[in-house]
Amino acid sequence: MEKNNSMKGLFFASFGAMSWGISGVCSQYLFMNYELDSAWLTAIRMLLSGIVLLIISAIKNKEGKDNILKIWTQPSDLSWLLAFAILGLLMCQYTFVSAIKYSDSATATVLQSLNVVIMIVFMSIVTKNKMRLSQVIAVFLAVFGTYLISTGGNPKNMNISPAGLIFGLLSAVGVITYTLFSRPIISKWGNILVTGWGMLIGGLVISIITKAWIVPKDLDFTAWLMIAVIIIVGTAGGFSAFLEGVKHIGPVKATLIGCLEPASATLLASIFLGMRFTLVELAGFFCILLTVYLSVKDKSKKL
Repeated sequence: MEKNNSMKGLFFASFGAMSWGISGVCSQYLFMNYELDSAWLTAIRMLLSGIVLLIISAIKNKEGKDNILKIWTQPSDLSWLLAFAILGLLMCQYTFVSAIKYSDSATATVLQSLNVVIMIVFMSIVTKNKMRLSQVIAVFLAVFGTYLISTGGNPKNMNISPAGLIFGLLSAVGVITYTLFSRPIISKWGNILVTGWGMLIGGLVISIITKAWIVPKDLDFTAWLMIAVIIIVGTAGGFSAFLEGVKHIGPVKATLIGCLEPASATLLASIFLGMRFTLVELAGFFCILLTVYLSVKDKSKKL
C-alpha cells in the first residue's frame, strides 16, 4: 500500500512539473508573437483556473456549491487557505514574474530552484532528521541541472540586479510556502477545492494590482488557445497534480521532482519552437534525471 502511494505521489508530482513545462512553452510562444504583459497573464491564469477547479469540485461533490463554501465557515482552515493563496500561490507567481522583469528568465529560474535547498534544510531542522548523502547529492544535482539548462553553463547569461535577486529568492520561498501551507487543509478538503480557492483568491488580488480587466489587443484564436492550455493544463492541472503528489510523498521529494519543469520546458521548446539543444543543456537534463532517480530510490518516509 505504501509503495503504491509512493508511486502515485511520484507520478502526480512529475505530471505537475511537466505541466508547468508545457505552460512555460506556451507562455514563451505568446511573448514571442504577441504584445502581452506577463503580470496580466499571471492574473488571468490564476483567476480562470480557480473558477475551473471550483466548478469541477462542485460537480464531483454531491453537496455542490454548499460544500465548496463550507471551508469559509471554518476559521482555522480559512486561515490556512488565505495563507496558502496569498503567501503561497500569489507570492510564488508574482515574485517569479517580477524576478524576470528585473533580471531575466534564466536568473529567475535558477534562483527559484533554490527552493529545493531551503526546503530540505528546513524539513531536516523541523523533523530533526539529518540529511543523508543521497539527499545532499539530489539537491546539488537539482540546482546544478537547473543552472545548466537555464544559463547554458555560462554565468554571464545571468543578470542579477538587487531587485531581481530579492524577487528571485522570494519566489523560491513562495514555492515552499504554498507547498507547506496546503498540507493541513488538503487532507481534509481535497486538493482540487483548496487549489481552486487559492488560485481564485490570489487571482483576485493580483487582478486589482495589474488591472486584469483591460484585455490586450490583437489576440487571435491561436493566442487564446495557448492561454487556455496555460490555464487548464499548466495551472489548474499542474498545481492540483503537484499538490496531490505532495500529499503522498511529502514536500521534500515533491520539490526535487519539481525540477523536471525546466527540463521538460526546454525539451518541448526544442520540439515545438525549433530551439536546439547544446551539450551543456543535455548535461543539465542528465542531472535532473539523476535527481528524479535518487528521489524514486529514496525509501525514507515522506517529510
